[in-house]
Amino acid sequence: MFIIRPEQKEDILEISEVNNLAFKGEEEAKLVEAIRASEFFVPELSLVAISNEVIGHILFSIISIETDSGIVPTLGLAPLSVKPEFQNLGIGSALVREGLKKCKELGFEHVVVLGHPNFYSRFGFIPSKTKGIKPPFQVPDEAFMVHELKNGSLDHITGTVKYPPAFDVVS
Repeated sequence: MFIIRPEQKEDILEISEVNNLAFKGEEEAKLVEAIRASEFFVPELSLVAISNEVIGHILFSIISIETDSGIVPTLGLAPLSVKPEFQNLGIGSALVREGLKKCKELGFEHVVVLGHPNFYSRFGFIPSKTKGIKPPFQVPDEAFMVHELKNGSLDHITGTVKYPPAFDVVS
């Protein structure tokens, strides 16, 4: 049994540990720290799964789509992590579902993710190219995806995703 709630200050070290274990390295934990310290951090969109300890974490932060007519704010989902011994138990899926719900409640209209298509497609993510949204770097088309929290919100938007400087820690 676990609960999902927004991160609290006392969760920060455990969030880093979850990311380090899940990704077998420190890059994602550094990404979370950099985003948390930036103007693009939305505290309500850093969620943890708790079962006596932090066992999972998901972060959505503000990124943008550069279009011919200007900048369109959107959200980036990165990272999603679950401690290895708790993986494949539905915790990551629960974090995605709850996170998307919170994003919508806060009035955001779309989310971008670079991830496993078989996993993220279960939550309504589709290849971004089908909506005219391009990644800022070379990645397989099927791995760079978008999700409309508001139906049709990407219908008249074409452009390239731009990540804020915090993401430079993982590039």
